[in-house]
Amino acid sequence: MSLESVRQYFIDRQINMPILETQESTATVALAAQAHGVELGRIAKTLAFRLAKGDVILLVASGVARIDHQKFKRVMGKGKMLSADDVEQLTGHPVGGVCPFGLAQELPIYLDQSLQAYDEVWPAAGSINSAIRISTQQLAQLTQGQWVDVCSVLTST
Repeated sequence: MSLESVRQYFIDRQINMPILETQESTATVALAAQAHGVELGRIAKTLAFRLAKGDVILLVASGVARIDHQKFKRVMGKGKMLSADDVEQLTGHPVGGVCPFGLAQELPIYLDQSLQAYDEVWPAAGSINSAIRISTQQLAQLTQGQWVDVCSVLTST
């Protein structure tokens, strides 16, 4: 059903965005990069956090980026990643398929600057074997995401 909510999201907005489905799992950055034949950094992973004040947010970052706890705390305040059950309940997407599209409820979306190193990225599309290919600029427009600097890039492969 989650994949269908992403399809419906694009239909409702009259956006012709093909969903790339694979036979292989794309549930991790490494698996997604291999399945789509792209470098790890082009995989746009979506992480869910509960902030200290109780708000839930989504953060989309490059596959080679890691949360820098000091930066995160400075920009967002204290936060904790959600459990897999909470992620699925709040987004409607399973872990490994979480994306900023077709969400079960509206959530604030933040885009880490690590994505800006790429012209195109591949976020998941609501299932553990799907993705979309999207320009970084269009990702920002569609999600109305706010750019933040909360990650560090460990490698560029």
